[in-house]
Amino acid sequence: MTVTDEQLINAHKAIGVIDSGVGGLTVVSEISRRLPHESIIYFGDTARMPYGPRPNEEVRRFVFEIIDFLKHQEIKLIVIACNSATAAGLSYYQRLCEQPVVGVIEPGVRAALQHSHNRRIGVIGTAGTIGSGEYEKALQKNDGSLHIASKACPLFVLLVENNLVDTPEAQKVAEEYLEPLVGEGVDTLILGCTHYPLMTGLIQGVMGSSVQLINSAEEIVTEVDDILINSGLKNPLNSNSSRYRFFVSGDPRPFEEVGFKLLQREIKAYQVRL
Repeated sequence: MTVTDEQLINAHKAIGVIDSGVGGLTVVSEISRRLPHESIIYFGDTARMPYGPRPNEEVRRFVFEIIDFLKHQEIKLIVIACNSATAAGLSYYQRLCEQPVVGVIEPGVRAALQHSHNRRIGVIGTAGTIGSGEYEKALQKNDGSLHIASKACPLFVLLVENNLVDTPEAQKVAEEYLEPLVGEGVDTLILGCTHYPLMTGLIQGVMGSSVQLINSAEEIVTEVDDILINSGLKNPLNSNSSRYRFFVSGDPRPFEEVGFKLLQREIKAYQVRL
């Protein structure tokens, strides 16, 4: 395939990833695994997380501020890796940006519909995501006969952000949140927050091995890849020059510690006050 001048210019532009904290690093990990030649610029709004309990208008304002910052960072596509931010206003962000903007809800829904056999699907997320009903609407739009069981799990984000996943307290919280979904007989569970894949072992243990967990991070990278290909934005250079830059609104140190565990390499995060 002939590489155009425009493609060569875009080859050095990055994918922007926005999250309320460290959860979007699950998306970074998946992008680096499947799209190793793409560069990434990440912004974690750690000073204002969690987004889940906040009003939609406030969440949208936060995201707009981050998008304005990223616009000066040579990006070609934006991933809203936060489910709460996606539910609060994906269409708003898409209208605001010249670049393609993708969220995490639709990719997760498509995967859940593909995997479910008994048409009983569970959804867990923050209070904001579950309260929005966006997952339920997206699922029912595709299949009105589905049985959908939803549960807000707000403490999961705090457990991840504070590095408390492997504790007896986390086990107790997971059982309290998830056992009602086990009783609903779901065979597929959407992890409706990018923090939740960092608790996969704990969640799977409570739900049982027969329940298929849908990792939004994995599904969104498939969509990102498709958009890059179809828009002619995919890096045509098979080089090892991909770069990663991390920005946070709060203290960089806790973010760097979790990032090291997840990405298996040292990362440097820079604090930005919006």
